[in-house]
Amino acid sequence: MNVLSIQSSVAYGHAGNGAAVFPMQRLGVEVWPVHTVQLSNHTGYPTWRGGVFPAAQVADVIAGIGERGAFAATDGVLSGYVGDAAVVNAIAEAVTAIKAANPRALFCCDPVMGNERRELFVPAPVAQAIGEELVPLADIATPNRFELAHLTGRDADTPAAALDAADALAATGPGIVVCTSLPMADGIGVLARAEAGAWLVRTPRLEVAANGAGDVFAAILFARLLAGADLARALILAVSAVFAVLEATRAAGAQELALIAAQDRIADPDRLFGAERLR
Repeated sequence: MNVLSIQSSVAYGHAGNGAAVFPMQRLGVEVWPVHTVQLSNHTGYPTWRGGVFPAAQVADVIAGIGERGAFAATDGVLSGYVGDAAVVNAIAEAVTAIKAANPRALFCCDPVMGNERRELFVPAPVAQAIGEELVPLADIATPNRFELAHLTGRDADTPAAALDAADALAATGPGIVVCTSLPMADGIGVLARAEAGAWLVRTPRLEVAANGAGDVFAAILFARLLAGADLARALILAVSAVFAVLEATRAAGAQELALIAAQDRIADPDRLFGAERLR
């Protein structure tokens, strides 16, 4: 399987492509990473350095991949953090070109734009462009609870509300919508809906630094779906793998995700959390 992954890059730690590429490779996926920004570290730290790549440069790199004849061999496109609204258009054009070359290719849009701690952490034009240009093109969308509410203008504070909001987002394009970071009385939940049904996976909440965990989740979920897992199975495997990564991070006392230490459990989680069918 071949995946074009278009998102941020950090030199120190794990976020964006630095969080997504290795888990997909560990699952046997050939990944072609294209960076939308290059930063010293993720922006959860008090300081960071680096900057946003111009849209023309991002588009040029993607065009060069296309010149290798790779578009027809692309099984999926994964998008994540974007720092410039013009880059959103470059991603949309790339997805359109790849789907023209390979109609079976899938597009997974992780609409990275904010969270409940910091609300929007991208410029408003970027958030608007993601909602208007990328989400409608997507086969799969993986917003967190804040992003789902922002994209739909609906409450997503409970599984029932999040499912309604996911249905609303699905009506704009993506047949599969997965909502992460749902607060539960006994931990945290991840909800997935498709035409075939909807499922919820719950895990305990771990008090551990989790910057980049959403990027890891989207990558693993997408890889599992591309490999042929049904949505419920892919959800179980992705949630369980991310939980294993967070456990390893806590055990190491690390500020960054312990992807290397947890690599075997990314491929084969030792603890699988069950999926509750919602409909």
